[in-house]
Formats: sequence, C-alpha cells, structure tokens
Amino acid sequence: MAPRKNFRNQAKKEVKPAAVVNKNGVKVEASVAASGGGFSGTKIFTWFMVLALLGVWSSVAVVWFDLVDYDNVIGKLSAYDADGDGDFDVEDAKVLLGLKERPVSVLLREAKEDYAVKEPDAAPTPDDDAAVPLPPISDDFIPDDSRDEATHPYEDENNAIDTKGELVEKAQPQQTVEESKQYNNQPGSYNNQPGSPETKETVQLRYNAEAESVPEPEADVEPEVESVPEPEADVEPEVESVPELEAEFVPELKAKKKKPKLLNKFEKTIKTEIDAAEKLRKKGKVEEAVRAFETLVLQYPQSPRCRYGKALAEDGLAEKMLSNDMLQKAIGTYKEASELPNATPDLIKATLKKRAERQQFLGRMRGALATLEKLVQIFPEDMALKNDLGVAHLLIGDNNSAKRVYEEVLATAPSDGFAKVHYGFILKSENKIAESIPFLRDGLESGDPGTDDGRFYFHLGDALQRMGDDSAYKWYERGHQRGHFASVWQRSLYNVDGLKAQPWWTPKDTGYMDLVKTLERNWRIIRDEAQSVMDKTTGLFVPEEENLREKGEWGQFTLWQQGKKAGESCRSVPKTCGLLERYPEATGCKRGQIKFSVMQPGTHVWPHTGPTNCRLRMHLGLVIPKTGCKIRCTNDTRAWEEGKVLIFDDSFEHEVWQDADSYRLIFIVDVWHPELTQYQRQTLSPI
Repeated sequence: MAPRKNFRNQAKKEVKPAAVVNKNGVKVEASVAASGGGFSGTKIFTWFMVLALLGVWSSVAVVWFDLVDYDNVIGKLSAYDADGDGDFDVEDAKVLLGLKERPVSVLLREAKEDYAVKEPDAAPTPDDDAAVPLPPISDDFIPDDSRDEATHPYEDENNAIDTKGELVEKAQPQQTVEESKQYNNQPGSYNNQPGSPETKETVQLRYNAEAESVPEPEADVEPEVESVPEPEADVEPEVESVPELEAEFVPELKAKKKKPKLLNKFEKTIKTEIDAAEKLRKKGKVEEAVRAFETLVLQYPQSPRCRYGKALAEDGLAEKMLSNDMLQKAIGTYKEASELPNATPDLIKATLKKRAERQQFLGRMRGALATLEKLVQIFPEDMALKNDLGVAHLLIGDNNSAKRVYEEVLATAPSDGFAKVHYGFILKSENKIAESIPFLRDGLESGDPGTDDGRFYFHLGDALQRMGDDSAYKWYERGHQRGHFASVWQRSLYNVDGLKAQPWWTPKDTGYMDLVKTLERNWRIIRDEAQSVMDKTTGLFVPEEENLREKGEWGQFTLWQQGKKAGESCRSVPKTCGLLERYPEATGCKRGQIKFSVMQPGTHVWPHTGPTNCRLRMHLGLVIPKTGCKIRCTNDTRAWEEGKVLIFDDSFEHEVWQDADSYRLIFIVDVWHPELTQYQRQTLSPI
C-alpha cells in the first residue's frame, strides 16, 4: 500500500516567497516588499558612514584649498577697537556711535599705517645745509602757483560777504569794463550769512578766471530759463581761419617742476609723523588734521614744516566753515612758519605765497602787496614772484608801480608772456594803443600760464580796431574759441548762461510794453525836463570818461545807477523820475543805468561792447537831427526818431556816429533781460 503523503509538510516546504518587482524594475523579496520598502538597520548605518566621510573630506578641502580666509574674518573684529586700547568696550561703542571723538594718537597711528614703507634716511646735501629747517611735507606736494591756479577753491563761489559785511560778487567791475583803467579784482571772503542766495553766473574776464558755476536755487524758488541759441550765423562777421595762430597757441611742453625741498635736516627724522598728519588734510579731514598738526607743533615748536602744515589745515578748515576768523588765523600761522629759523627757501616761498593769496582773498590788498614785496626781496631772481607783485600793484590801482615791475621783468626775461600781456594792458589803459599791440599779441601767442585770459583778447582786438586793422576779428574769434566770448559779436564779460541773445529787440520781444508806451506817450515831458537841466548848467552833464570816443563831446546826466536812485538828480527832473518809479525792471536793474545822453556834432564812438548780457538798453529819442546820427549794432545800422524807443542788447558790438549840425539828445533806460528770474534779479551783483 502506498505510503500516504504529508501534504501539510510538503506545502510548508515548497512555499517560497514570491519576488515582487518594484516600479523601478528591481526585484525585492516579498517580505521586504510587504514591509513597505523601508531601510534595515544595517543600511541606515551604511548611509550614516557615507555622509560622515563626505563631511570629513569637505573640511579637508576647505583647509587644503584655503576656501575661507579665517585670518581676515578674525582680524575684522579689531575694527571695533575704536579707542586703541586693545579691546571692545563701552568707550569703543561711544566712538562708533559718534558720541566721542577718536583720540589724535589713534588717528596718527592709522595714518602712519598707510606709510608702512619707510624711506631710507637721505644723506644731507649742500642744499640741506644752507636751508632753514622746515616741517616735512608729503612727496607729492607742490606749492601752489597763483598763476597756475584758475581760482582758489573757495573763490569759486560768486557771492560772498566783503569786509564791510555786504553781499558782493568777486571780480565785478564798477565801470564799463572795456576801458577800465584799473586791474579790478574784487576781494572775496567767507562768513556767508545763513540763507545767503547764490547765483549761477559766468564771470568771463578776470585774472586767471574760468567760468564759475554756483548751484542753482531749488526748483520751487525759481523756474528754469530756457536755453536760447546764440545769434544766427548771418549776424556773425566772417572771420578768416588763422592757421598760423593754431600752432602758436599750443604751449610747448614744459619741463616737469622740480620737487620743492620743504624739510630741513631735523624734519626728515619726523617725516612719517608729518606725512600722517598731512594725509588727514589731503583726505579732507581738516578738523582732525588741525588737531594732529597742533600736536606736532607742541612737540616740535621750532619745526617750520609742522607749522606750515598747521596753516594749510587751518586754511582748509576756514573754507569748510566759511569762516573769515579761521582764515585770518591761517594767515597768521603762515607768517609764523616763514619766520622760524632753519626754514628751507622753498618752504619760505610756498608759505609767503599762500599768505599773499589769502590776504588778497580777504581784500587786504596792501597787506598782500607787502608780503609779495618781502618775497621779491628774498628771491630777487624769481620772475614769477615779480609778476605776482605787478598784479598786486594793479589790484590796488597803482598802474605806475606795476608798469615799473613789468619793465624790470622784461629787461631780464624779454620773452616772458605773462609780463608782456600785463604790460600791454597797462599801455592800452594809458591810451598808448599802437604800443600796446605787440605786447598783447606776443604775450597771447606765448601760451604762458596766466596769458589765456579773455581780458587780453578783448583789449588786443579793441586796439587793432582802433588802428583800423581788421585782424581784430581774428583775435575775437580766437577768444570765442577759447571760451571767453559768447560769440565774435557778443563780447560781454559778466554773463548769465542761457539767455536769449540777439542784437535788436522789439517792445513785444521784451515783454515791457507798458514801460515803452509810457516813455513814448510822455517823451515831450521827459525832453523838456532834460533841456531845462541843460539850460541851467552844462556841468550837470558829466563828460563820458570811459575812453570810448575817438573824437567829439559826449555827456550824460544819471538818474539811477546800479539800481540806486540819484536823489539830487531826480529833484531836478521830478516828472521823469516819477514816471519811472513804477517800473522795477528799470529802476531795480542793478546792472544798468537810467540817464540822459547828449552828443555834440562831430562825435564818433569806437566800436565797443557793454559789460554784461543781463540787461537790454532802451533809447528814447528826444532831440534828433534830421540827418547824420546813427547807431550800428553788429552789422545792422539804424537811426533814432523823436518820441520812439529803440531797444538793443549792448553786450553786442555797437558804434555811434554824430555828424549832424546840432546836438543829439536821447534818454537811456536799461532794463533787466526778460528771461532773468526774480531770484536772479535779486541776487546778481551790481555792475
């Protein structure tokens, strides 16, 4: 009988877990699949080891390849040690919050770190032995040359307070500029009153001046004036090109300036300390620089260079504070530095030049003259100093002394361009027209520093015109190309940029229709009052003294000048003045005049231009001969009519002829340029 099979045991033995294929196509044991695919303990441990090894190798890579600058990170913590005591505490926090100033010792230490490369001590030279000891100066320092600088940093402000406390604009003329006999540079000063208005004006003709730019008031104070193009090309005279001048006006490359020796023997041993304080000044940290130099002066009271550095720092602080008192302190410190024993010649020269410049800035012209005379005595061979001395004489109106100085310079250095243009300027002011031309021309052609000045182009062109030489316009064109004139025709010197420029205007163009109508309706009243004054005494008609006449007689009787009423004159012509009182565009025009003008037969007025583009000029005809009287403005010639107003911009070249048989009488009324804003009219300085 066949044995019976145990189906239960067989079933147990033959049953194998079915393989489960997961979604990635990998077979997994049924038991694992049934458990949901989780990791076993062994696999978790394996992954932990892999991650640990990755971390180790990452750390090795950071260190091996220097991916993090740990020294830099740690080093930055020292920045919070603001008081230099080696740790960060409450005092450091006060410094960082601005509640406490950093000690001078820390500032000097930081500045010294920038001079880490210490120069080897230089062996004494014969110059050092002869020199007077001076405070050290940084290697790149060059003493200022007044002829190389366009303006002083704080002279770039148009408005300042003069020594009498009145708001003025530097370098403004008090008479018609074209024939001013005085080398007229107005002083400037600090102490601008809070809220003092500033203007944007281009002062084109002044000693070594460039166009000055002063911030405009904010938009809500004054609307912008549209920029208007210059007169069209057909108004300009044709000017031939002057290729020969092109080459002559390119100055030859000058040899590099020799570095001045400002340190005496002792000061070379403290050069690092001086350089550190000087670095603060050059970075604009003037308050810290003053304290640093004061510390050095206390340590080394006989060091001229330390005291000179203190003066420079005080000078910079005066500029920052707009303080005349601080500037006066700097002027005194300059003097102290120059008088210390062992000051080197270069330091004496640099110090006294700075002193003279700052004295001139404050309007102390005679003090500046004395300083420059002392410089010339110490350095009699230095022609640049003599040139500066000549300018100082011109600035106080002493043309004769200036002339002697420039004659001495030209006797020693006959090719000195600076001396030539100034000597030519003086000759022309003496009405020595023909003699002035070669000096002005040669000086301009030299290209020497200080010669590229619109004033010299102006006077050379004017002299040539008076000699009947048409090459005058070549020089006017050159002045225009150099940026001194708005155009060949428009050669005014004190300008506001962007104003509409055209030689002739209509009443409608100006917007002053009411004023024009008042003048024309009442011209007989105005004429009668003028004639009554003429009949009383001709002395009330002052002769024209601006040297504008070639021949003849030309007199004037002024009612308003620079926006100020001439009370006594107006009492002689009360109706005329009464008519004008309600027109501030005329009576308030600080850059103009209101006056009667009488011209006798046989008079010719040279071509000339007025000083500014800020005004327009009205001519009301009162007594006009039928023929023989005419006025040219640019290339357009017109005649007056009784009872009618002519309007022109006298910043353009104009010329007058009176060839009639009897006198010509007109009434001149200057008005503000219509595009000037109210703000500009209030803040522009008088001319």
